[in-house]
Amino acid sequence: MRRWMGIPVAAVLVTACVTINVYFPAAEAREAAKEFVDEVIGDRATTPNEGAQEAGGGPSASLQPVSLRELASRVDLYSLVGIGSAHAQSPDINIRTPAIQAIKARMASRFDSTLRAGFDAGALGFSGDGTIVVRDASKLPLKDRAAIQQAVAEDNRDRNAVYREIAVANGHPEWEGQIRDVFARQWIESARSGWWYQSGGSWKQK
Repeated sequence: MRRWMGIPVAAVLVTACVTINVYFPAAEAREAAKEFVDEVIGDRATTPNEGAQEAGGGPSASLQPVSLRELASRVDLYSLVGIGSAHAQSPDINIRTPAIQAIKARMASRFDSTLRAGFDAGALGFSGDGTIVVRDASKLPLKDRAAIQQAVAEDNRDRNAVYREIAVANGHPEWEGQIRDVFARQWIESARSGWWYQSGGSWKQK
């Protein structure tokens, strides 16, 4: 009887561990979104630290020598068992599959050729759901309106596709909504000065 009762308890414990390991890696998703968005928008600025390292040719922080004491402490930290080790091995967000790369290339080309001019003119804006909206078509030359509206429709199809593709590529289709939310915030954060975005249902200008 005791042996029979122990089986479900062990099963519950194993299930609990699995449940703990499957969580949405928000920090990794934000990092992946920033990389993707910066490559689409372009003109990514170099930080002062990056510039100093490039100019001086000095080693990066990751290549600095580490003392034996510090190394031992790191080994002890990641050798923890149970929940601790599960969190230490948090997953990355993969955005480098052929399908995702193809979508990103289309979006970057479209942004440079058509959409950037619409944002610079104040005609386009980033919505709160990770898509683009034609907020004021009157700011566009009449001859360009049809082309930009078509580009917006095509770009939104790619945006919806890439949020879904990233979730699927990482083995969690149920993350699509969370991926979309992270990207929606990143598009706005990476917007250039003077561009428009939606916040709380109203339009704001950076």
